[in-house]
Amino acid sequence: MSELVLELRGLSAGYGGVAAVRDLDLAVASGEVIALLGPNGAGKTTTLLAACGLVPVLAGSAHFAGQPRSRRAEQNARAGLVLVPDNRGVFHSLSVRDNLRLAARGSAVDKALDLFPELRRLLGRRCGLLSGGEQQMLALAKAMLAEPRVLLIDEMSLGLAPVAVQRMLPMIRAIADHGAGVVLVEQHIDLALSIADRALILHHGRVALTGTAAQLRADPRAVEHAYFGLSEP
Repeated sequence: MSELVLELRGLSAGYGGVAAVRDLDLAVASGEVIALLGPNGAGKTTTLLAACGLVPVLAGSAHFAGQPRSRRAEQNARAGLVLVPDNRGVFHSLSVRDNLRLAARGSAVDKALDLFPELRRLLGRRCGLLSGGEQQMLALAKAMLAEPRVLLIDEMSLGLAPVAVQRMLPMIRAIADHGAGVVLVEQHIDLALSIADRALILHHGRVALTGTAAQLRADPRAVEHAYFGLSEP
């Protein structure tokens, strides 16, 4: 049976004491991919930042690996609650190899390259010269070197062509299959649902629809109404 690695219950979180996410429930098990969907401003990024400790929790609770998660994001990251931000967090002036070495913390770089073999031919290249897709692969490879128990991925496809997203998504599935729980914020709904186990659609900071990926793929009308905040006819 899979272990529950991240649990948000009745979570409200936001900025300056104002909630951008309200009364959200989210549970993630090891080996599971959860797609977090919704339009811009729905609260997806706030949810990830609150989960890892970068945004204050105003109400409710956040548990990681069965314990209340630390309020310090860096402590959570060291324990395995790892965020890949939408700006990818790579060092553009360094080579791919040096980016990986900085993230390795004693882990063998080959462990990440086994999941992202396309990076092997790029090890000597300066990160600033990589394509957007290659930078995103590097960001994910760096995250894997932190040996995450939970991987929070914000806007993976930002700035990427759909064909690049299609290449990346099986890698996300492989990360989960290696044992991590994954929460993926993604704009390409169909592609995200193709590799997710479950999904939540947020609208104006609240959960508008939740279910298995198969259920949501089978009911595109319900997905459309939840995504755009439409009333059922």
